[in-house]
Amino acid sequence: MSFKIAFIGAGSIGFTRGLLRDLLAVPEFQTVEIAFTDINERNLEMVTELCQRDIDKNGLDITIQSTLDRREALKDAKYILNVVRIGGLEAFKTDVDIPLKYGIDQCVGDTLCAGGIMYGQRGIAEMMSICKDIRETAASDCLLLNYANPMAMLTWACNKYGGVNTIGLCHGVQGGHHQIAQAFGLDKKDVDIICAGINHQTWYIQIKHQGEDLTGKLLEAFENHPEFSKTEKVRIDMLRRFGYYSTESNGHLSEYVPWYRKRPQEINDWIDLGTWINGETGGYLRVCTEGRNWFETDFPNWMKDPALEYKPEARSEEHGSYIIEGLETGRVYRGHFNVVNNGVIANLPNDAIIEAPGYVDANGINMPHIGDLPLGPAAVCNVSISVQRLAVEAAVHGDDRLLRQAFMIDPLTGAVCNPPEIWQLVDEMLVAQEQWLPQYKAAVAAAKERLASEPLLPTKEYEGAARLKVKTVEEMAKNRAEANKNAGEADKAKERPAMLDA
Repeated sequence: MSFKIAFIGAGSIGFTRGLLRDLLAVPEFQTVEIAFTDINERNLEMVTELCQRDIDKNGLDITIQSTLDRREALKDAKYILNVVRIGGLEAFKTDVDIPLKYGIDQCVGDTLCAGGIMYGQRGIAEMMSICKDIRETAASDCLLLNYANPMAMLTWACNKYGGVNTIGLCHGVQGGHHQIAQAFGLDKKDVDIICAGINHQTWYIQIKHQGEDLTGKLLEAFENHPEFSKTEKVRIDMLRRFGYYSTESNGHLSEYVPWYRKRPQEINDWIDLGTWINGETGGYLRVCTEGRNWFETDFPNWMKDPALEYKPEARSEEHGSYIIEGLETGRVYRGHFNVVNNGVIANLPNDAIIEAPGYVDANGINMPHIGDLPLGPAAVCNVSISVQRLAVEAAVHGDDRLLRQAFMIDPLTGAVCNPPEIWQLVDEMLVAQEQWLPQYKAAVAAAKERLASEPLLPTKEYEGAARLKVKTVEEMAKNRAEANKNAGEADKAKERPAMLDA
């Protein structure tokens, strides 16, 4: 088969190299065209050199088209994988640090809450430009596979305003599926699930093993598990009160709802510091920073390490390669995809981006009708959807009033801050991220004026309830295998060390 696959943000080593391995492990795809593009020339050079070495060692006759010219990379592409982080770690740091001044303590800050909303403003502004390039240069029937966060917001904007057929992809469902199987002492392949909701708040509404429904037995299994009972306290509490387990990690989930991170003195009651994903303040920012610093420093040694093997058994659980395989070869694949709802989940809005089971074959991507989510989980999702809708419209139209309303409706932000504090927080974040927010030119100017001329509400220098220091390269060098795994994995919490008090 011969068609073109383009990677936008290809300088992201964690996603690009692994997704390329997944794709080229499909026998029919070993003559496809591959294009990489990024705005960071050095990152693009390193990732291209490493991936081309992998290709050559696997004996394939493919030469990566690597270019800073996005339109050139997108030209005639049939499939486009988006793995960008708009603003990089510089902007990400402000997503975490500025809200901390107002008492908003986030673990991740890339999906909802103050950080996720601002990440969406940067991402949507650029995605509109990316979509324009796709419409003008890519194949007319192309498919955009979006891995970038905030998943729901970006996928929503691309479908509604970008004019590009876009599917959002995440590994959260697979991760929780592994946990559920482990909690019951079973293999994942023997546990069947139906998971539905919105990205990072998807609910395992049915769990079966050999025809037996285990859904009602899950709480007891998690409460009695020696590790999960300590590392997943937020998820277990939500399971206890809402009746269903949520896909996303303890740290992620704790910042999407108003109950677990609003009082600094209580945060450590709900989290564990054995690994960042369990709730560490700014944990994802820390491990991403460490991964970047390590890859940049240790890159020459990566070129000396064995190449990745393009074998079927080496493929990851990321959905992207399997979707393309299903569409191109007709092999049936079942996964969980982020799509425009259009009635798939009956009691969530039709315009929202939902995450639900889907099937792929040569006829396309098909989403079965789920019906109603249980009322409690649906209510939790609907609050987040309201925030997402406000944030998408704000980003597309450069409307800072809608942006401020998104902050007010956001569960954790609203639990911690009053309206005047939220207005000032948004002013600070608009000014700090001005270079990535072209749609807010007038709003940024007004925010600068207010911050310079009006009395400011008091804030505090606050590191958060559970902040850990970024490791130095020298510290990481003591365990090179662990440092490589952190830098090279798309899922940076795939293999988790034992809990802190184990």
